[in-house]
Amino acid sequence: LDSSDELKIPGDNPLEYCQKPTNDILAIEKVDLDPNPPRAGQTLTIKATGTFSEDVEEGAKVHLQVKYGLIRLINQEADLCEQIKSVGLECPLKKGQTNFTKDVEMPQPIPPGKYHVLADVYTKDKNNITCLEATVTFGD
Repeated sequence: LDSSDELKIPGDNPLEYCQKPTNDILAIEKVDLDPNPPRAGQTLTIKATGTFSEDVEEGAKVHLQVKYGLIRLINQEADLCEQIKSVGLECPLKKGQTNFTKDVEMPQPIPPGKYHVLADVYTKDKNNITCLEATVTFGD
């Protein structure tokens, strides 16, 4: 088994775990992106299913980084409980299976090139919920 295969997230997506998700609170079963890869100016539909091994309380954070080549475009920490309201979820996220669908309007135009996205999600006590990364190329 190739090391990148064991970090690959199941489904139609370019996502991988940042590291082995052995102790992560969220076990991701599947993530589907439509279209995959995302396209500038089109609606991106994200469908995800996963299972939480414990409740996730208020105070959880998501650290998001987006790089274009070597240039860091976004480097921010956000409140996870605020962010998930946009997909109809709210904290506490209960132990057990959850799924959501989210439509994202992709901007037009997006400068062509390779973008690296990293999202690190953790509880208020800094326990790993999940950490995902992806490389997406726009343009030809």
